[in-house]
Amino acid sequence: MAAHLTGRRAGRWRALLVLCLAPLGGTALADASPADFPVQVWINPGIYAIHFDRGKNLRDDNIGLGAEVLLARDHGLMAGTFINSNRERSRYGAYLWRPLHWQLAGLDVSAGIAAGAFDGYPNYRNGGWFAAAMPLLAVEGKRFGVNFGIVPTIANRLDGAIAIQVKMRVW
Repeated sequence: MAAHLTGRRAGRWRALLVLCLAPLGGTALADASPADFPVQVWINPGIYAIHFDRGKNLRDDNIGLGAEVLLARDHGLMAGTFINSNRERSRYGAYLWRPLHWQLAGLDVSAGIAAGAFDGYPNYRNGGWFAAAMPLLAVEGKRFGVNFGIVPTIANRLDGAIAIQVKMRVW
């Protein structure tokens, strides 16, 4: 599978980003001014997956490159690429909604959902794009953080896992 975007793939990627940005138009961010919440940009080196079925010889270290942009306290966007558990290239774009917040030992903890589009899983739509949502828990310090998610098992299509994504704040 080619790692670069050309032709139809580039058009699909742009359409995916527009789809992810659409929910943020209008009043979605009206409750938070820039003074209340400065935009944050985080980068990550992919995802570490702890699969529920440890006997399937799935790849755990799903290295790649991703970015997360928090536009308001409850709203953000994610996009990236990684080598998935089936040893194929995956791309994703997602909208984050994290309405639950706590302070714990000097860390910001928030919970919510990530909903978006993913590709690259050979048993699911022959590696094509599909929509998915998963619960997300974020633990963030001043410069470093981690996202925890649960990928559900979908029989004969997608192998479930606990997803761990270490991230570094760059803005």
